[in-house]
Amino acid sequence: MTVPDHTVNHLWQLTVAEASRLLAAKEISSVELTRSFLQRIEEVDDRLSAYITVTADAALQQAQEADRRIAAGEYTALTGIPMQIKDLLCTEGTTTTCASRMLEGYVPVYNATAVGRLREQGTVLLGKGNMDEFGMGSSTENSAFFPTRNPWDTERVPGGSSGGSAAAVAAGEAAFALGTDTGGSIRQPASFCGVTGLKPTYGRVSRYGLVAYASSLDQVGPIARDAADCAVILEAIAGQDRFDATSLPVPVPDYRAGLTGDISGVRVGVPSEYFADGMDTGVRAAVTAAIERLADLGAELREVSLPTTEYALACYYIIAPSECSANLARYDGVKYGYSHQGDGDMWEAMERTRQHGFGPEVKRRIMLGAFALSSGYYDAYYHKAQQVRTLIREDFDRVFQEVDALAAPVSPLVAFPIGERTDDPVRMYLVDVYTLPVNIAGLPAMSVPCGFSDGLPVGLQLIGPHLSEGRLLNIAHAYQQATDWHNDRPSL
Repeated sequence: MTVPDHTVNHLWQLTVAEASRLLAAKEISSVELTRSFLQRIEEVDDRLSAYITVTADAALQQAQEADRRIAAGEYTALTGIPMQIKDLLCTEGTTTTCASRMLEGYVPVYNATAVGRLREQGTVLLGKGNMDEFGMGSSTENSAFFPTRNPWDTERVPGGSSGGSAAAVAAGEAAFALGTDTGGSIRQPASFCGVTGLKPTYGRVSRYGLVAYASSLDQVGPIARDAADCAVILEAIAGQDRFDATSLPVPVPDYRAGLTGDISGVRVGVPSEYFADGMDTGVRAAVTAAIERLADLGAELREVSLPTTEYALACYYIIAPSECSANLARYDGVKYGYSHQGDGDMWEAMERTRQHGFGPEVKRRIMLGAFALSSGYYDAYYHKAQQVRTLIREDFDRVFQEVDALAAPVSPLVAFPIGERTDDPVRMYLVDVYTLPVNIAGLPAMSVPCGFSDGLPVGLQLIGPHLSEGRLLNIAHAYQQATDWHNDRPSL
């Protein structure tokens, strides 16, 4: 293929697949491509704040190395492609803050496994994406540094916690990004920003080097323009890792080869509980139309029921805060990170460190978790939540004996105005009501752009049984081959 305008100014509009073909054909260079994205960041990020850190000099050096690899014929589909990494994943020699004052200035000495695998492919790191502090939030308003704004309407949130990553891809500030998903943190911002996001099966991608929020829920995944790009990225980062005991010892499929676009006879379940009262009318209309389009493409639609869905929110907000209260106990001001230096003994210094180092939402979740795990309440809360988790998993297992995948909304609403929900945590938590069950059950799921409501993007959620990423990617690819929603870009 050729690009209508080969000038550096326009190369940021390319998808990963388009850029890769041009690089392989030597019609463009990685340096030119990288400069285009860096220029785009300079032009628009003051309005979006999608980046915490931009690594321009290092990116250009990496691009030069990528060009040398391409010239020598030693390249892959990702060599020379500029990317953003959520600031929750360790990057060797580049600040990793988790959008928290607690880790401000922290520079890891190693790469997270997923990051390392991408760098081995010759990708170019543009910088680190803004996020909700330690991944705790649904709007990227909980960053200790600044909120990120939605490229479609800069007065609205981009979603969270991977809001900087989704906003960057939507605005052309990166060809793709790596995000993390603990309760919807890839899918929900992808939906709000009109891009494609994939949360893999728990254990499909190594969590080594991911700064833990809730260890039994966290998973790393790609955010890109379309399903074809997500397939390339997932293929690069998936696979067992000896540094992560929870990574699955199963082969990595050729996800790209599985993108046939044929979904004839695929049984798609439509869970009635995901279309409850309170959903925006425009969201319901867009998702319903998308599901009907899947039927037009040959899918067999079946209405199904997941009755434990209503308990997922309460279950998640016991399990996730409990795990976060344990994981964040390491930030004590002694070994690394922010340390309060003042009068008083060690215990007072630790208390002051946590008081000033953590933001309000992080402290709220630590306290929720500490209470749920405390003596006298463990059985009533944490143990009960784990029992409910088993019921939610069994619900999905039962349904997946009848269907191959599920189709539902990502969120009951579109991107909301900045500041609208910050004073009401429960109202904020309800934004993720349709994404949380997937993490509780450890399943793969995607967000696919499927339309607009009041001029703002809407995402179709595709959910599958364990290790069915290939099928989900093909369903998404078939839908995107037949529609243009994923090609729409915001005007900035």
